[in-house]
Amino acid sequence: MRAVARIAHVLVRHELLLLAAIVRWLGRRPHGVGDGRRGFGYARGQGAMLFGFGFVCAIETAALSVLLRGFPLLHLIFLVVDLYTILMVVGLHASSVTRPHVLSATDLRLRRFATVDLCLPLASVAAVHRELRATHEKREGELDLVVGSQTSITLELAEPVTYRTFFGRSRTVRLVRFHADEPDVLVTELRQGLGPELGQRPGQELGQKLGQELKPGRTAPSPLPDPSA
Repeated sequence: MRAVARIAHVLVRHELLLLAAIVRWLGRRPHGVGDGRRGFGYARGQGAMLFGFGFVCAIETAALSVLLRGFPLLHLIFLVVDLYTILMVVGLHASSVTRPHVLSATDLRLRRFATVDLCLPLASVAAVHRELRATHEKREGELDLVVGSQTSITLELAEPVTYRTFFGRSRTVRLVRFHADEPDVLVTELRQGLGPELGQRPGQELGQKLGQELKPGRTAPSPLPDPSA
């Protein structure tokens, strides 16, 4: 019973956050931004997908209204369910708009909808890469915050960071991938916040080493063959 109550509490809290996000969206009040904390959006990556899903739900609502017009009770039940579904789709988009990633002088707060809220101290970041990925495999110690089937930034952590999943389970990660609408700007500001020592951290050292190994040993053109040979 405790597990059921905990799951019900999580689901109700999540839906309340979506409803609150709609209010914030209408009032243009992003969450967690201000006082030296800058927000970086990611909603652009899945806006079209959510719009399409909402359009399909609206078509379904209209179709069921026609099919069930001779059954008033069923019509009312499905109408309420469909309208609430559309409201939740709007809430998902509103939450992604009003709950952006937030960068401050000391930490980076990564979010996705109202389901993920992970705060990473900048001191725990070993390297940051601009990396566009469209396929992701679940691996131990890695967290993929996929938006619109893609991620655009990869963070390597110097030490494991623990976070809680949607249903409260603890996970430890050392690599985080996420998406931002302006990844180049965010990567630049992250590197500035991390300081010049970023170039000497493990991720960068590995990249420099690989670059040296792939560097050709000779840049002069090869000699022409001897015609007399």
